[in-house]
Amino acid sequence: MKTLVNLFMVFFVGSAVHGQLHQQHNQQPNADSVRAARARMVAAATITYKNRVFTRADTLRGSITAERAWWDVLRYDIEITPDFNQKFTAGSNLITYQVTNIHQPAMQIDLQAPLVIDSIVLDAHITLRFNKEGNAWHVYTPKQALFSIHRVKVYFHGYPTIAARPPWDGGWTFTKDPEGHPWMTVCCQGVGASIWYPCKDHQSDEPDQGATLSMRVPRGLVAVSNGHKISEVQNQDGTITTKWGVQNPISNYCIIPYIGDYVSFSEVYPGQAGPLSLTYHVLKADVQKAKAYMPFEVHHMLQSMEYWFGSYPFYKDGYQLVEVQHTGMEHQSAVAYGNWFAHGYRGKDLAGNGWGAKWDFIIVHESGHEWFGNNITSKDVADMWVHESFANYSETLYVEYRWGKQAGNQYNYGIRRNIKNDRPILGRYGVNESGSGDMYYKGSNMIHAIRHSMDNDSLFRNILRGLNKHFYHQTVTGQQIEQYICSKAAFDYLPVFKQYLATTQIPTLSLRFNQDSSIVRYRWENCVDSFNLPIALHATKPEISLKIYPVTHWQTVHLSKAQRQLLNADSIKFNYYIQTDIQ
Repeated sequence: MKTLVNLFMVFFVGSAVHGQLHQQHNQQPNADSVRAARARMVAAATITYKNRVFTRADTLRGSITAERAWWDVLRYDIEITPDFNQKFTAGSNLITYQVTNIHQPAMQIDLQAPLVIDSIVLDAHITLRFNKEGNAWHVYTPKQALFSIHRVKVYFHGYPTIAARPPWDGGWTFTKDPEGHPWMTVCCQGVGASIWYPCKDHQSDEPDQGATLSMRVPRGLVAVSNGHKISEVQNQDGTITTKWGVQNPISNYCIIPYIGDYVSFSEVYPGQAGPLSLTYHVLKADVQKAKAYMPFEVHHMLQSMEYWFGSYPFYKDGYQLVEVQHTGMEHQSAVAYGNWFAHGYRGKDLAGNGWGAKWDFIIVHESGHEWFGNNITSKDVADMWVHESFANYSETLYVEYRWGKQAGNQYNYGIRRNIKNDRPILGRYGVNESGSGDMYYKGSNMIHAIRHSMDNDSLFRNILRGLNKHFYHQTVTGQQIEQYICSKAAFDYLPVFKQYLATTQIPTLSLRFNQDSSIVRYRWENCVDSFNLPIALHATKPEISLKIYPVTHWQTVHLSKAQRQLLNADSIKFNYYIQTDIQ
């Protein structure tokens, strides 16, 4: 994923098209010109996708190489000293790991240029040799016994990559807050955590026993990170070292430093699994605004998420919301927040119909990732739909929880306008490629369609909660998620997942009525051979409701006059992302 990259590129691309056309014609562009410009962009993206050539560097980054396969990360203990004025960092990562294979060709540690590794020490006393291949560092260890546990401490320094447009690209942010105080953080989803610290940079291997981050910063600044504060030490050189840590497994890219002129306030929330610590870290100038705004939004978010998905997955580490310069990111137990204390996405309604303007997008979407993305994490970024489709759908569920099912349906229908169908949602495996930004809006509409085809909201909710319980704190494949849903729904949805995830085709439901509309023939077209999405349509009177099971060959059903009225294009497409061909 890049959690926000693809999500908001749709909006910014659309805005750019609008602006370019407006500048050229000095007037509001007509719909045809906007569609033509979008079509050109989609065509260009499709060509780029088809013609991409993968390199050895892509394989080293995106696959479980032999040098990654023999050791399992148990814990990270990271230390970092950022120099705000020089835009320079130095630090170390103590990696605790267990040997899982007797075949040990070397150990691959990842750290991206221009950062460099200074030295690597095994078990506190053995200095190891290493060489560099791009961003992969091959470390030569002595033979280690199967299942033995060891520690390598990796020291590094350098002028790190500076994020040009965080969070849409990765790296450090060194800026100042409106009051002139230094304000620093990192974004690294997609590009990888190795852009700022050395690690085993692959989503499939999380530190099972948690992680700590120690930040050495000038006095007067406050350093915040994931989980809970462990210690704070006043150093003789005028700096403070603050150590934070999580007890739960955590993705590399979710471990993040936040450094600024922060003020913190806390409360205890009565969650499903008991008292949950909530802490808000905001700039000193924003503290009163934050106290009046954040708790209300967070409480509603937690009520909805725990209702639909089950208990918050990281009670031991608490929930934090941290003000940042960029829009936001789903950093586990320390969600980055930059939505200006405003509803919508910085005041914008992404659904375009009013429902997206009634709540804080960043708090809901990024917190939704605590369940899908942080609790359940895809092993390969090619399956990032597991994160983004469900997190996007958490928005629909949130609207429904607060304002009713029809409101949720309308929100989901509204965000459909942002689907591009430029390339498949699935990326290609083993090369660190995530798929199309359609994993957000199209993925959400796919889940919405599956839900309505089940025609059993109680079952659907149980499946969502079951996913988070069955795969609790695990890394998974997309296929595992698909198979779990099929098993619990007692229906083969695999062709439906294949259609929406692996193709850019919009399936077409063809309906052919006889002369008096008492009989209709129906089938799926423009779809994979086995596409089988059921269609359930409801009327005020339950006896009028209709459910059909179209496949790719013609079938027939007899209709009452009232049921004929249900089979109209608008009613069908409202809850199903499909096209219709009705005759």
